[in-house]
Amino acid sequence: ETLSSLRKENPGKICPNPTDIEVQTLSGQSLAAAGEVIYKADTTTGFICRNEDQKDKYCKDYRVRFSCPPSYCGFGACWTQWFDRDDPSGTGDWETLSSLRAAYPNKICETPMYIEAVVVGTNAPASSTGEIFHTFNPTEGFVCRKTDQKDKKCLDYKVRFGCCCD
Repeated sequence: ETLSSLRKENPGKICPNPTDIEVQTLSGQSLAAAGEVIYKADTTTGFICRNEDQKDKYCKDYRVRFSCPPSYCGFGACWTQWFDRDDPSGTGDWETLSSLRAAYPNKICETPMYIEAVVVGTNAPASSTGEIFHTFNPTEGFVCRKTDQKDKKCLDYKVRFGCCCD
């Protein structure tokens, strides 16, 4: 997940000088919890896990996100209202960007740069719940699937998006 490759795949979505990098497995496990030997994880290179450095010779599948200085969006990020379109019935809690845009027309900017998800009622950050997330990014939204959880249940989440202020 090198910064140069990610910039090519996501033009205009990563600021020129990120201030921090967050790395986790696709299942939501932190880098520390994954316990692998990491070759690089910084704001200059991005993230590199080499199979040759691992005991079992394979790296887990990772995703990264970068923090940008407030100046990247002029006066910083402007946040939308909180959205809670779905409840965790059926297959899980689906707060996708496309479904939220359909339910709340003209309430979400064209190119969200950030996403936050919290538990409805307690406002506990999604990242603190221990649940595994199928989708959790500003370009697709947020999805907690019951099939990914040990107890086959998802909490009820609400999301908001951060946009560059005009």
